[in-house]
Amino acid sequence: MPEQTASSSGSFGDAQRFVAGGAIPTAWWQELGSTKLNELIQQALQTSPTVAAAMATLRQAQQTYEAQAGSTLYPQVTGQMGAQRQRMSNAPSGQEGGDRTFNLYNAGVGVSYNLDLFGGNRRALEALAAQADYQRYQFEGARLTLAANVVTSAILQAQLHEQIRANEAILATQEEQLELTRRRLALGAASQNDVLALQTQVEQSRAAIPPLRNRLEQTNHLMAVLVGRPPGSGAVPKFILADFRLPTELPLHVPSELVRQRPDIQASEALLHAANAQYGTAVSKRYPRITLSANLGFQALTAASLFGSGALVWGLASQLAQPLFNAGLLAEARAAEAAFAAAEANYRQTVLQALRNVADVLRALDNDAQTLAAQAAADKAAQESLHLTRQGYALGTVSYLQLLIAQQQVQQAAIGLISARSQRLADTVALYQSMGGGWSHDEVLSLD
Repeated sequence: MPEQTASSSGSFGDAQRFVAGGAIPTAWWQELGSTKLNELIQQALQTSPTVAAAMATLRQAQQTYEAQAGSTLYPQVTGQMGAQRQRMSNAPSGQEGGDRTFNLYNAGVGVSYNLDLFGGNRRALEALAAQADYQRYQFEGARLTLAANVVTSAILQAQLHEQIRANEAILATQEEQLELTRRRLALGAASQNDVLALQTQVEQSRAAIPPLRNRLEQTNHLMAVLVGRPPGSGAVPKFILADFRLPTELPLHVPSELVRQRPDIQASEALLHAANAQYGTAVSKRYPRITLSANLGFQALTAASLFGSGALVWGLASQLAQPLFNAGLLAEARAAEAAFAAAEANYRQTVLQALRNVADVLRALDNDAQTLAAQAAADKAAQESLHLTRQGYALGTVSYLQLLIAQQQVQQAAIGLISARSQRLADTVALYQSMGGGWSHDEVLSLD
């Protein structure tokens, strides 16, 4: 199997390799190696209102097709049975004897069938089947989107947790620097400008933390809603970046495979199919329609003789209907043809957007690898600088203020590394999503 290696290094996973034609697991999120995440997604797929609504819409489309198929593919058979008591006067017919009262019983079966010689009914069914396919791919896409949203929310939550912790460490270091500078000012070893400059940094760092906490709370609320729970219910697990493993092999599909894999492309293709069938239905209305019908029944004056040979009645009929003049039929066909052209253009646009989406993600992954390598190098340099500064402080050659500055630089480098790791995880998830997520059609059908 051909492979292509993405430029990648750093402390967060090994180099990622793009495997051409690699299979995408159905539960692709398990490649991230987090048990908590796996359980959360399974819960979301079972309880999400969005998925439930998509599933109900799919069932509606399937049952609509079944109902129409039962009405058009097979003969319509109806049965009837009745009884009536009737009083008639002989006077209007010129007969003597006054009025007559009698009972009339009847029972029968009627059969009718549309021959559909020009395929109007078949094309209408074809359109409904395509609409059911469209809803199936919409359901498939809803599950894929839900899983991707849960994963990216979990990654963002982990990122924000660690960024808040790093920013709080920076703030603590700056507050200690400020306190130390104030003491030096009292001893005449620092100026008021030094104190004010450090105080500005402290307040700026303090102001940066509440927005991060706000984003974290919003992310937790989003995760709760994604799994079908009220925000603030406390049921959302907490993630850290160490919970995730960066997949080393990523699938890469050529455009022809991508067209068969992505739910949005398949849904657009189903709409194209439906528009084509609807055009055929509109054209068929301009041709004759032939209907055959037959009935078999019994009529008698007493219930006991209802099914006797003398009570048998039957009939056969056929009907031919040909539109002679209807100016609207031609316009209807032209409108359906225009709808098909629009569906075709939308399909091409969907494919182009999908290809652009994949290209963007592949380029982002390459840039993420370079960013992660640079941030890892910066973090390593900051750690080494802090190590040397601590040694110098222990020997008395470095001041405590210099040690605090080195600690602050380590935390700032850590924030950059946290962002780089999180972004690479998020873009890896985006690649799985852009490749269609590995959903199995058999699995989707089994849920019907």
